[in-house]
Amino acid sequence: MDINCSSFSEALLENELFGHEKGAYTDAGGTKLGLIELTDGGTLFLDEVADMPEVTQAKLLRFLDSREFKRVGGTRDLDVDIRIVTASNKHIPDEIAAGRFREDLYYRLKVVSIHMPPLRDRGEDVLLLAQHFLEHFSRKLKRRFDRLSPAVARALISYSWPGNVRELKNVVERAVLLEDGPVLEVRHLPQEIGRDRSTLVLDGNIPTLQEVEDQHVLRVLEHTGENKSQAARLLGISRQSLIDRLKRLEQKFSGASVRD
Repeated sequence: MDINCSSFSEALLENELFGHEKGAYTDAGGTKLGLIELTDGGTLFLDEVADMPEVTQAKLLRFLDSREFKRVGGTRDLDVDIRIVTASNKHIPDEIAAGRFREDLYYRLKVVSIHMPPLRDRGEDVLLLAQHFLEHFSRKLKRRFDRLSPAVARALISYSWPGNVRELKNVVERAVLLEDGPVLEVRHLPQEIGRDRSTLVLDGNIPTLQEVEDQHVLRVLEHTGENKSQAARLLGISRQSLIDRLKRLEQKFSGASVRD
């Protein structure tokens, strides 16, 4: 089982991890088993552990030392046999120095430590991950994508990926949602990823940047069934900015009028 520690307030995170007894809260109508109890005999993954509130850190440390815990509002010690795996995108020694993370908990968790380098430093790993996400979302969204074009491979490797693997996953999901394959091409990617002139020459297609943007806007609008509010959200611009772009395109090409 897994839980993202940054997604819950202090009280809710404690409740999710340790559970509660009937009557522990005003609306606690029954006993709730927490993830620690439910994971007995298995592995619990705590993501973004550096964001865990200090009070919960203390309770987790006590559990790791004794392998016993109490549900919120409970008086009886319960024991389980689980493996704890944690991850964080923050440098925890810096969090310790800033007083936001317990040093004793850090060393209690740090039995085996694995440093995962950022995606930009992992070379062709990005292609393996991209292919995995492409196949996954193609099945999920019932599309025909099955491979990356050589130009896309070059673009993915050369991009810096400030958002790491999550950014790659979102980029591939968006492309699969809006297009239909079977090959993922450069034109399917956001313009900041490999959308330089050299990549376009290698791809055998040299539209201007404005033409690329216009084509993408029109594809998104078509995908949303002409729903301008939804299209604007997907594009990351305001609805009025989208309307202004469409009015400019209307003046450039003969076609249906753009209504606000």
